[in-house]
Amino acid sequence: MTETLSEKPTPLTGKALLTKVKELSHLPRRETAKRCGYYNITKNQQTRVNLTDFYDAVLAAKGIPLDPDGAKDGRGREPTYKVSVHKNGQIVIGSTYTNAMGLKPGDEFEIKLGYKHIHLIQMDRADSDENGAGGNDE
Repeated sequence: MTETLSEKPTPLTGKALLTKVKELSHLPRRETAKRCGYYNITKNQQTRVNLTDFYDAVLAAKGIPLDPDGAKDGRGREPTYKVSVHKNGQIVIGSTYTNAMGLKPGDEFEIKLGYKHIHLIQMDRADSDENGAGGNDE
């Protein structure tokens, strides 16, 4: 990293973060976090290392999110895992949830109704092809 401490750091994430942490394993934790971009410069020009953000990023990069329910949807709201039926009878599952599951446009689900619940069961592409959705066998 060639940035000076007066610039706003861009923290590393994902594989890049894990690689850098491994490279810097001989350094103290605070120095490692700082070199990975997890710091701020205060009004008094003091360097403040953000260890909590650093640890959260390392855990997330390893696939261990501390608070999976706390992901923001980009508009300042947190997902609640609650929905209501709209006036037109539809239930909308927001992009926060579909993104968290890695769903893509065209993914298909089987709907199973219970007494007071609905199960959405994701179908594999191979399953939908076998059921005639993928081609014409006649």
